[in-house]
Amino acid sequence: MRKTTRRDFLKTSTIAGAGFLVAAGNTARPARASALEGIAVADFGVGGKGGSDTANAACYCNTVVVCDVDKNTLAGAQEVYKDAKAFVDFREAFDTMGDKFDACTISTPDHMHTCITAMAIKAGKHCYTQKPLTRTIGEARYLGNLAKKYGVCTQMGNQGSSFDSMRNIVTQVKHGVIGEIKDVYVWTNRPVWAQGPNRDMTMEKFIAQVKAENPDDEEVVNDEIEEKKKQIAEALEILDWDLWLGTAPKREFWPGIYHSFQWRGWWDFGSGSLGDMACHTANMPYGACELKNPTRVVAESTGHDFNSFPAGCKIWFDFPANDWRGPVNFTWLDCKVLPDPTLFEKYHIENPTESGSLIVGEKGAVYSPDDYAANYLLVDNNGNPMDEIPGLEYRSAPTDERSGNFDTRNMLEFVTAIREGKPELCWSNFPNHAGPLTETILLGNLAVWTANEAGKRGETIEWDAENLIVTNLDSLKTPGVAELVRPKYADGYDQIEI
Repeated sequence: MRKTTRRDFLKTSTIAGAGFLVAAGNTARPARASALEGIAVADFGVGGKGGSDTANAACYCNTVVVCDVDKNTLAGAQEVYKDAKAFVDFREAFDTMGDKFDACTISTPDHMHTCITAMAIKAGKHCYTQKPLTRTIGEARYLGNLAKKYGVCTQMGNQGSSFDSMRNIVTQVKHGVIGEIKDVYVWTNRPVWAQGPNRDMTMEKFIAQVKAENPDDEEVVNDEIEEKKKQIAEALEILDWDLWLGTAPKREFWPGIYHSFQWRGWWDFGSGSLGDMACHTANMPYGACELKNPTRVVAESTGHDFNSFPAGCKIWFDFPANDWRGPVNFTWLDCKVLPDPTLFEKYHIENPTESGSLIVGEKGAVYSPDDYAANYLLVDNNGNPMDEIPGLEYRSAPTDERSGNFDTRNMLEFVTAIREGKPELCWSNFPNHAGPLTETILLGNLAVWTANEAGKRGETIEWDAENLIVTNLDSLKTPGVAELVRPKYADGYDQIEI
């Protein structure tokens, strides 16, 4: 096979599967589709990413339940999965159909992942839950513990885990291809949704604004108020707002700022750009460098109001040495901010992408120009391509005629594990990978929470990962940090137990 040059790589780095991508060791045999028949699945959240998760599951399973709080979205799913029973409330789905399905997909906003997934696991259901696994750190530990206790198969929806390229470079780095690991950088173009302070809206606030804009025209004021009330009423005929809020504190519905996509930018419902993309873009560095159990994290942001996430942030994590590597510094950057250009110059990386990762080692570096490590460049300290360590093996995800899409392949690995009764077959299973990865990532949001003043570093979070404790909590001036570790749910929902 011809060695890919750096020039070749740069030409193709934006094409998934191209560039300096290693196709070594596809050792897993394709799974037989016929062996996967008979698994019944219930899908919770069937719009947006939930739509593709539902479709991917349907490639291999019998869809018997579709559930969504948006009646239009639910009706669309019913048109496709005509034999499935439809529900708005996930609890009713379990009460009515709990003995009719074996597995679930959970693709709701982040704040509802845990309560639905926990109910499923306790009922012995296998779970494919979207990334980030949870909204808070404690919830991630809780789901990992539950999955281990009940022995179910689990997979998080960070589909890049199924790429051979990702699994190969993880193995290469862990075996020392770039020597002792020093630093890790991950950056993203997110958020691509609204974030920043003072974004909430209520009818009271709206009326005040309309009156201020039209101080001498009472008729215009009244017309605008009535029109907005009508818009809200029509929206709430379609969306069950109380069920959408679920475990979150009560707040007034307002069109366009929460449902359906903008929820990611709110602390009560999402986890910001870090939660959205780090389970993808940091997945390879996490596995390659074993970025577990950070001890310290600090952040700087553009400012926030403890309601909406900041428009952008920088986060610095410290990881102590473990039994095979020394200490590692990990830097997260979002909002299209990239690491220091001299890093790219050193390794002859031209035109770095807006989302990617870089692992710096003693002998060289690994650069991935995409969110999933579908491509990577392996270079020495002079920017020249490096040879990989020969003969290393890794476990590929299964493939079949329907799994050309890596998202579908990730689902295939999940249902293969169910069929074989081997939860460990799932790369991103909750106890061993997805849970600890999510814990590491979401620790960054504790630091962002304290970095509410624009351009000023927040308070340093000292962390005891084993016990999920902020060891300097008593000395922190910023309130509310503990709730980002162990959240309290609204009435009507079971609290987490760790």
